[in-house]
Amino acid sequence: MTNRDTLTFVAEAISLRIDDQTRRALLRLQQTGLSQSEAVRKAVLDAAESLNEPTRLAAEIAALDADPKDRAEMKRLAEYMEMLGE
Repeated sequence: MTNRDTLTFVAEAISLRIDDQTRRALLRLQQTGLSQSEAVRKAVLDAAESLNEPTRLAAEIAALDADPKDRAEMKRLAEYMEMLGE
């Protein structure tokens, strides 16, 4: 009896042209121990995630603003900073 596995996902290869600035950035990422492919994948994923950043930050700010304890703490901190400036 022969055991066989079927691959349901095959990685897609792409090619791209990079300028000097991008090449330096890629080298910096690789210096952290990432392979070239890992560095490119990480950069693409990080860039896509950053598109959600403004929405995430706005939601976080709204949640903090709605919390009475956080508002009181912000007020105390502002008063303290004002006192330091005198």
